[in-house]
Amino acid sequence: MKKTMKALNLHAVGDLRLDELPVAETQDDEVLVRVAYCGICGSDIPRVFDKGTYHFPTVIGHEFSGTVEYDPKGELTGKRVAVFPLLPCFECESCKAENYALCSNYDYYGSRRDGAMAEYISVKRWNILTLPDSVSLAAGAMCEPSAVACHAVKKLGDLTGKSLLISGAGPIGLIAAMWATNKGAEKVYFFDLDERKIKAARELGFYEYEDGIDVDVSIEGTGAGAALARCLKALKPFGQIVLMGNPSRGIELSQQEYWYILRKELRLLGTWNSSFGEIQNDWRDAISAMSERIITPEKLITHRIGINGDYMYAFEMMRDRTDFYQKVMLEVEDK
Repeated sequence: MKKTMKALNLHAVGDLRLDELPVAETQDDEVLVRVAYCGICGSDIPRVFDKGTYHFPTVIGHEFSGTVEYDPKGELTGKRVAVFPLLPCFECESCKAENYALCSNYDYYGSRRDGAMAEYISVKRWNILTLPDSVSLAAGAMCEPSAVACHAVKKLGDLTGKSLLISGAGPIGLIAAMWATNKGAEKVYFFDLDERKIKAARELGFYEYEDGIDVDVSIEGTGAGAALARCLKALKPFGQIVLMGNPSRGIELSQQEYWYILRKELRLLGTWNSSFGEIQNDWRDAISAMSERIITPEKLITHRIGINGDYMYAFEMMRDRTDFYQKVMLEVEDK
């Protein structure tokens, strides 16, 4: 077993380096995963260039898959896996109710502790999900956005025969549309500032939204006030909207836009992350849906960058939007 590994290590804001680091020791409640793929999440961009992580240096990356290299108990060695990146405290009221995403004192791979943009990572056994042979490791690395999309769509309830409007045609929005179609949505519409994303949505069988079309339900996926207002206007009376986009600044609504909520008696629901409990587990549902080809998130991979390649190009391209992209995937394991 290797003693050192290559890892993308964030030393300070704007200072991301490919370092040679010791492979972390694996505790009894952990397994050592040889990372195959790690997606670059939109949240990783401000981590690298603006906000930083909770301490420096930090190996970033939380959307990943790989193969178990070593299991102290010998049960999972050789298994292909995806990993839930949140580490709950198991003691707060939310954890006791299995609402782990709402944990009051959680840890997190890739932001609060070292993550998976590395050749190896030791992860808690509790966070592991095995992948069936029918799910590729590339698809497995997209379990996290797939589970987040699943969690949001579930909030809408029965979608049979309904029309859905989604703001933001990025990976999570498009995966949400896949989920919604499987759950019976008759038409899924998108609007996005990037026409290339609308084109990609149309190629997947979805529709571009035009003003004047009334819809039954909506998912706001951008965190922008203007997008929220447009969704509210589009909803039919007694419609509902799931607020999924994480805002980067304050959101304001005009009086008229607020009136849409009141006068149409709209229902607003929040969604945060995904469920990972025994009662509800969006991750298990995502893996099952990938296996059955109900959702195909790997179709959204537009870029594959080797860990030894021009990794800064990927981060700068996403920051500056110099190229069209959907999911940018870091290929960690040599192919």
